[in-house]
Amino acid sequence: MGQKWKLYEVKGGKVRRKNKFCPRCGPGVFMAEHKDRWSCGRCGYTEWKRK
Repeated sequence: MGQKWKLYEVKGGKVRRKNKFCPRCGPGVFMAEHKDRWSCGRCGYTEWKRK
């Protein structure tokens, strides 16, 4: 996996995570943001976005 620097942002001297963590896998496993859903590449957990 490359380009992990895209998952973080430094703002006001603090580091902020851009994507959410997977509730099943726990901290350290990011979920991918798609147009209509959030999904975990490790366990397959999916959260659908509301309109």
